[in-house]
Amino acid sequence: MTSSPDNVCYEGQSAYDVADLLKQYFRDLPEPIFTSKLTTTFLQIYQLLPKDQWLAAAQAATLLLPDENREVLQTLLYFLSDIASAEENQMTAGNLAVCLAPSIFHLNVSKKDSPSPRIKSKRSLVGRPGPRDLSENMAATQGLSHMISDCKKLFQVPQDMVLQLCGSYSAAELSPPGPALAELRQAQAAGVSLSLYMEESVQELLRDAAERFKGWMSVPGPQDTELACRKASDGHPLRVWKASTEVAAPPAVVLHRVLRERALWDEDLLRAQVLEALMPGVELYHYVTDSMAPHPCRDFVVLRMWRSDLPRGGCLLVSQSLDPEQPVPESGVRALMLTSQYLMEPCGLGRSRLTHICRADLRGRSPDWYNKVFGHLCAMEVAKIRDSFPTLQAAGPETKL
Repeated sequence: MTSSPDNVCYEGQSAYDVADLLKQYFRDLPEPIFTSKLTTTFLQIYQLLPKDQWLAAAQAATLLLPDENREVLQTLLYFLSDIASAEENQMTAGNLAVCLAPSIFHLNVSKKDSPSPRIKSKRSLVGRPGPRDLSENMAATQGLSHMISDCKKLFQVPQDMVLQLCGSYSAAELSPPGPALAELRQAQAAGVSLSLYMEESVQELLRDAAERFKGWMSVPGPQDTELACRKASDGHPLRVWKASTEVAAPPAVVLHRVLRERALWDEDLLRAQVLEALMPGVELYHYVTDSMAPHPCRDFVVLRMWRSDLPRGGCLLVSQSLDPEQPVPESGVRALMLTSQYLMEPCGLGRSRLTHICRADLRGRSPDWYNKVFGHLCAMEVAKIRDSFPTLQAAGPETKL
């Protein structure tokens, strides 16, 4: 399971063994899924508050969780809700909570080196649980049962909080960076070259490359990739990320792979299509990426432009979101591609250096998540593009034809 997690098959396995494995996984995490800081908060909601206030308090506490913890919690609770809803399982939300709450909340777990003040042995000297242990176990069981039963409501932002936040953002901050589709139509009708809308992004990329990407701060990234970031000059809170790697293919082939063969390297791609070829080298492109259930898919509509006439056979592709003036699918969210720039430079022997500069607002995640996680996703993306090509063998030809 550890060596090949994508090829594990539970068919034929005992349901009890799989359940024990799941409990062991959560018990062995460095800290509870609710985090060391907030586990006590969740327990106190179900210890101290009346039942009619549980949902509102749990919703507020859930918003305080780190994005990755909240998404895992949502996935787990929806899964447990499905189990409780299937009659053949003969497991109610309460039964599931009795089985799983001690492991998920890390109750009565002894870990010598744990940073959490809660994760320690709290048994009395005679080996019996004290009043505090019993109270926390009951709160954890009631809380997990409630969260399983109300999981569809738990991850909704309360209406009063939505109203409070409405005035915090201007329409400009929430709108795509590119022009509206109607504006493009008017410009096209007036004979204006649509490449002008993307020329600033092209020149910025070429200028960065000419200066050898000076001013970027390197950070550790996945193996055989280089990762760096910098603050944006437009005041937007999201950082710009740059990921680079070498690819065993010439620039034109890499450009074609990124431009036309996304399905070969993006395992989350649900569908993609060119909505309209506006002019040679400029098009309107729509694609949708999947997320693990129950999280929404993300819908992108971008204006993109590419060039394959750079010196020494280099290529580039730039894109950014625009306002497509069409509704977002009910099952997804409209994400914003603020900046996406690919540069393919030849580096000899039929190889290329691929650099991807990206800043995107995927919706529903905090700036802290973008600082900690998003850059690594960018590095993993260029690694997947690289790995979609066969590695050139030393005994093979010196150039890739």
